[in-house]
Amino acid sequence: MAGERGQRGDRASEPRWRARIEEALGYRFRNVANLERALTHRSWAHEHGTAEHNEALEFLGDAVLGFAVAERIVRKRPDLDEGAMTRLRASLVNTRSLAREARALGVGEAMRLGRGEEMSGGREKASLLADTLEALLGAVLLDGGIRPVRAIVARLFGTRIEAAAARRAANADPKTRLQELAQARGWPLPRYRLLHERGPDHAREFVVEVLVNGEVAGRGVGTAKKRAEQRAAEEALARLAPGR
Repeated sequence: MAGERGQRGDRASEPRWRARIEEALGYRFRNVANLERALTHRSWAHEHGTAEHNEALEFLGDAVLGFAVAERIVRKRPDLDEGAMTRLRASLVNTRSLAREARALGVGEAMRLGRGEEMSGGREKASLLADTLEALLGAVLLDGGIRPVRAIVARLFGTRIEAAAARRAANADPKTRLQELAQARGWPLPRYRLLHERGPDHAREFVVEVLVNGEVAGRGVGTAKKRAEQRAAEEALARLAPGR
């Protein structure tokens, strides 16, 4: 059993395991030492008397992953405000999310782990899986530059970015959607103007119009000013972006 654990702990040096990771990433390393280092945990390096482990690559990968995900969000959903972009990135770049992607890629099976980490279930630890995936991205950056990192991020997170953004857009109220539309088109923020208040106090009605890019784009009526603004925004969206 100990022999099996020892052999399993150095799968990163076996061509077939390196090939599996390369295939899963969709990237072939020019220098396989970068890949091996990315898969090497500090515990393995300590046991084998080497200074080569993946923590520096993890540091680099953490930075480039955050950048690449943020860049893709901005390119694919420029209509989202900064707060929404930040929340979306945080939902993708976290230990749980990264560990899930690492498991799907088979990273756990290929990691170089020391005996202690091996025996304590290190191959299934979310923190180790997430860290190793970041190290792999750092290794790809050093080996091939930013382009393959972008491609990997697109493959791993592209669908989730678009799906999460679409869910948010579908759940957003009309005023929020109209604001995002204006921002995406480079217009000033919509401005709401109260035109009339009418009716008795117990059945008050408000009439509001919304100006988009300096022009009246919609009008709404409601028993509360906020509701009238929402209806004005709905009318503006129907006029400016049918189907949005």
